[in-house]
Parts: sequence; structure tokens; C-alpha cells
Amino acid sequence: MSRVISTGVGNRAWGISHPGPREKNEDALLIQPLGDAYLLAVADGLGGHGGGDVASKAAVETLQETFEREYTEGFGLKDVEDLLRKAYKDAHRRIMEMSPEPGKTGTTMVAAFVRDETAVIANTGDSRAYLIRDGRVISRTRDHSIVEELLERGVIGEEEVRSHPMRHVVTKALGIELAVDTYVWGIEEDDVLLLSTDGLHDVLDDGEIAKLASQGGPKEAAERLVGEALKVAEDNITVIVFKRG
Repeated sequence: MSRVISTGVGNRAWGISHPGPREKNEDALLIQPLGDAYLLAVADGLGGHGGGDVASKAAVETLQETFEREYTEGFGLKDVEDLLRKAYKDAHRRIMEMSPEPGKTGTTMVAAFVRDETAVIANTGDSRAYLIRDGRVISRTRDHSIVEELLERGVIGEEEVRSHPMRHVVTKALGIELAVDTYVWGIEEDDVLLLSTDGLHDVLDDGEIAKLASQGGPKEAAERLVGEALKVAEDNITVIVFKRG
């Protein structure tokens, strides 16, 4: 069984990656201090394709290397957004080049650059970032998935999402077909920023996630979220909890 990864930075951020009921963990995570900021990311290698674990690891490593090489303190938010997009493009290219059959190995990735009162988010695929305030989700990223498209078109309702037979089918992924959405969120005192792979949010609804993430410090919240998801887990589970104190 793949080992559980648990890592964090003081009382600000904590991440856990658990294989769940599966033998292999194809998720990856990153928590990287950057002087005046933090860089956070979770990635989910695509099941059903060879090398999903390799792809997710390559994605977070490329993101980390790009920021360690090119980020300097005081970068403007537009510069940060551009650097995130560059890292995603580089990761996409790297995964395609390392794949035995280009376009068949891929990964999702959601990343957050957090500095002072602002988070810049980048997302490809169906891993998610949530902004939680006063125990409620006030913002979250949009999934690149068949189910999200059906929901937006009114073909299915919210109650059908978690049981839909195509709920795991993504429309964009690094290494397969690139698209990067970016968001800029203001973060207030005591807000929670949560990143998760679909092993969490496929089994817990937004209300449950917000409640569990709001209790205690980042480590306790991450452990509580993973513990609750494990009760009904079907997949690897990876979460990062960041709290602005």
C-alpha cells in the first residue's frame, strides 16, 4: 500500500495525501514557502492512463522549479498570474515529452499563490480550490469536466453530480489538452483556503467540506477532512488547508 504523506508549514498550511482504498497513490502535493508568500498545489494523475503518478509528480515539480527560479519578492499579481501560466505550459510540455504515447498520460493540477490578503489560483482539470469564510464556501474553482458542463447547461441537477457515471471524465488536463483558468481572491482574517483532489469532493459536499475545514488549525482540519472522506472513499484523497491567521 502506498504510504500516507503528511506535511506542512507551521500553523499556516498543512497537506495530506492518502491512497484511500487503492494500492497506488497517483496524487501529488506541494507546500512551498517563497519568502513573502506560499505556493500550494495538488495534482491528480489520471486513472486509466499509464503513469498518472509520474505525471502528477512532474506537474508539481515543474511548478516548484519555475517559482524557485523566477519568482522574486514583490512580484505584481499580473506577473504571478503569468508565471503560473508559464509553469502550467511547461508542465504540460514536460508530461507530453515523457509520455510513451503523447496525449495518453496526464494530470489535473490546482495551484494557489498566497501572499498577504490575496490568493492567485490556477486550475486545469477537476481538482479544486475553495475559499471558505465563516464556515461557508464563498468561492471555488470551476471543474473542467463533462459533469460540470452538463450542470451548467441544466441537463443535470446538483443532486445528480456525485452519482453521475461520467463524473470522473475531465475535459482538460496537463499532458493531454491544456487549458488554464486563473482567479484572484481576497483573503480575510480567519479565512480558509482549501485545495483538494476529487477523492475528497466527490464524496463530501461543499457544506460538509466547509464545516470540517473551519474547525481547528490546518493540520487538524486536514486530518478531519481526510478521515471523513475515508469512510466512503473510492479514490486517492489529497487536501491542503491554508488558514490566514
